[in-house]
Amino acid sequence: MTDIQPKDTEPQNPTSTSWSGMHTDDSWERDILNRLAFATLNEQRRARRWGIFFKVLGLVYLFLLLFLLNPDWSDWTLEEDLETGGSKHTALVEVQGIIAADADASADQVISGLRAAFKDENTVGVIVRINSPGGSPVQAGYINDEINRLRDKHKDRKIPIYAVVTDICASGGYYIASAADEIYADKASVVGSIGVIMDSFGFVNAIDKLGVERRLMTAGEHKGFLDPFSPTKPEEVKHIQGLLDDIHQQFITTVKQGREKSLKAKDKLPLLDNPDLFTGLVWTGEQAVKIGLVDGLGSSSYVARELIKVEKIKNFTIQPNYLDRFAERLGATMANIFSKPFQPHTGTIQ
Repeated sequence: MTDIQPKDTEPQNPTSTSWSGMHTDDSWERDILNRLAFATLNEQRRARRWGIFFKVLGLVYLFLLLFLLNPDWSDWTLEEDLETGGSKHTALVEVQGIIAADADASADQVISGLRAAFKDENTVGVIVRINSPGGSPVQAGYINDEINRLRDKHKDRKIPIYAVVTDICASGGYYIASAADEIYADKASVVGSIGVIMDSFGFVNAIDKLGVERRLMTAGEHKGFLDPFSPTKPEEVKHIQGLLDDIHQQFITTVKQGREKSLKAKDKLPLLDNPDLFTGLVWTGEQAVKIGLVDGLGSSSYVARELIKVEKIKNFTIQPNYLDRFAERLGATMANIFSKPFQPHTGTIQ
């Protein structure tokens, strides 16, 4: 009889079993790492998408801002219904703000608009709409002269020129208005200020009290005249007053010549002999009609509809490119900073 021996079985190595289990279960670590990696990628993608979105939004905002600020790209709404078609129209040119070489109401800007208005074959009348407290007599003189030149050049077309005052037409603004065939204003408009001013300051006593020594070096006996830190000299004050009087007389002569035809037609020419007109005072539009500075009360639409008889208005005002203007002013500011030590110490004539 054969003895059957029980088969020996080797006990399993617990250590190897343990390690084998860990190698089998490490897939969860890879899964977590994969999820973290994908989450990071998704977050980066979302961040890129939002970044692109905000960049595009910023570009759209910038474009809209430039679109609104640059009148070459957008239509400006005036108080009238402006028409830009090819039919007959009343031309409009604005004089808005301070009249100066570097302002929107510079002679270059206004004259360019006037020339374009007269050049257009469909223009049957021109309105110069003014809202200005004045400014440079030279710039205003250029515009006044150009209005008269264009009137003579196109006299065969008999294009009437009207000045229309909105809020204010003072000093250099009225210098321009006087070139028109007739002047109209609102009853509450401010009109006049036919005079010349040059302003400055004096700090002589203040500088003495502070114990500051003024060092002014010039070449030329009167080069530093009207220096605010030096006492005034009678002969220099007299010279400047003569200069102002001369410019004032030019202003008076221009106004009388410009208003003569209109007032003569209304038998009101003696109104120009009123000395108060040229003292620098201002009046309301309603008062200005009575003293001869204004022909009547009315807006641009009134003049176009009732006087020119063409209600459609086309705007010929030259609008500045604001990006170019910013660059120009930045350059002008830098030039002013570097040239300031060599600038004359004088006031501004208006």
